This record gives sequence, structure tokens and C-alpha cells, in this order.
Amino acid sequence: MLGGKKVTVVFVLGGPGSGKGTQCANIVEHFGFTHLSAGDLLRAEIKSGSENGTMIENMIKEGKIVPSEVTIKLLQEAMIKSENDKFLIDGFPRNEENRAAFENVTKISPAFVLFFDCSEEEMERRLLGRNQGRVDDNIETIKKRFKTFVDSSLPVIDYYTSKDKVKKIDAAKPIAEVFEDVKVIFAPYAPKVNYCFHLFFLHQHFLMDLCSLMFALAFYPYCTE
Repeated sequence: MLGGKKVTVVFVLGGPGSGKGTQCANIVEHFGFTHLSAGDLLRAEIKSGSENGTMIENMIKEGKIVPSEVTIKLLQEAMIKSENDKFLIDGFPRNEENRAAFENVTKISPAFVLFFDCSEEEMERRLLGRNQGRVDDNIETIKKRFKTFVDSSLPVIDYYTSKDKVKKIDAAKPIAEVFEDVKVIFAPYAPKVNYCFHLFFLHQHFLMDLCSLMFALAFYPYCTE
């Protein structure tokens, strides 16, 4: 429970360039989840000019790691304020400390972890392509990001794998094919059809068709004279 409501949380993890942002947008559109990015929430807090935002900005400038509790508080507030009860948390937890802190503070365990698995070669190709092939922007930086993901985030995936909570997606495939795999996983969360309304709608159409038929039969003798 969070803010008086039962919530469903899915952690979305994948290396830089794995395409998780694109797929999160598809999940939001088709399955009604709310997409929360830890990075976006931190940037929004900085932009707000709040005391908390200033503290976050100063820590980042000084090269310090923002404490897990700060990010988790922002995630909690966003979930409580939202009218939704289904959330994709993108790019978090980044490490084991994040993971343990999230579960300890929120008392929430994710329904599952959606892991976009993609080779470093493919992710590198995508990232360089995204930057119009500017190799100086920057293979070295990209390699560091890959290493950070492997060193920090893979242990989180290993932990949830041991709990049988990881849904792994082959993210090297084209976007449409990746989403077909995603749809299979999210099928239980598809919006429910309002069958009562659907039956009422069909019933009304049936009555209209029946009336039209009776009207036509009533006037048929006159039409054949």
C-alpha cells in the first residue's frame, strides 16, 4: 500500500541504448501504466528551485552520488500524487543499495523487473547513430556508461533473477518485434473491457435492427403493388 492505494511497480532496466525509453512509451500507451524516470524527477526537482533541488544540484556538481533516500522520496511522492496505481520505474534501482533502500523505505516489492538485454556492440551502434555518427561524442564516455551498468545494475538483475522476478527481452530486435514480446508479458495488465456497456451497446443495435426489419416487413405489401 502507498498513500492508501495498492500499487503495481515494474522496474525497467537495460543498458544505455537498449531502447527501454521507447518501449516504456509503448507500454504507457497500450497498458495504462505511468512512466516514472528517476533522472527526470531529479532534474525536475533541481529546476523547481526548491531547497531540496539546490541540495541535489550541489551534490551532482561536486561529483557526489545523490542519496538513495532522496530519489526514493521523489518516486514515492510522484506515485502518491498520481491517480494511477500502475507504475514503470525506469532506470532505477541502479545498484544493490538503491534496491534495498527502495524496498525498506516504501515496503514495496516490484511485480517484476523488465530487463532489456542487448549487446554492447548494438547499443554502441545505436548511441553513435543517435548522435549523427559523432564518434567524439563519445566512445570513451559510452564505454564508461556500459561498465557502470555492468558493475552496478547487473547485480540487481541477478538478485531479482534469484527471486524469479526478471522478464528478459531480446532488445537487439527491431522496435516493433521487441514490443510484440513486451505485449505478451503485459497481457495480464491490459485494460479491462466493460462487458456490461458492451452488451448494452449490442442490445441497442439488435433492437434497432429488429425495428427496421419489422418496419420493412410491414410496408413490404405496399411496395410490391
